[in-house]
Amino acid sequence: QVQLVESGGKLVQAGGSLRLSCAASGRTFSSYAMGWFRQAPGKEREFVARISWNSGITYYTDSVKGRFTISRDNAKNTLYLQMNGLKPEDTAVYYCAVVRGISPLYDSWGQGTQVTVSS
Repeated sequence: QVQLVESGGKLVQAGGSLRLSCAASGRTFSSYAMGWFRQAPGKEREFVARISWNSGITYYTDSVKGRFTISRDNAKNTLYLQMNGLKPEDTAVYYCAVVRGISPLYDSWGQGTQVTVSS
């Protein structure tokens, strides 16, 4: 199983940008499709974006299309989420995960990284 550590979250003003990172341990990172999820206060965790093992296919939830970009560097065992045009409703704890479709493959989550967007 791949171990994942998220980072890069912080307080940012609306309209700003952030890049989140997800560092993966293990030699099998490049074999997996990966995704980002988020959980806002009082809400369930939701899917944000996914990327295939070779970066050939990406998919986004409608609310972030055109603003967020998911990418990966298999040589560095790292997943990224570039977030532009941030809105207050993007405020959440962001998590990365190995995915199958748009669902997490394992029922195990890291500590996440907090993104707060002020209006």
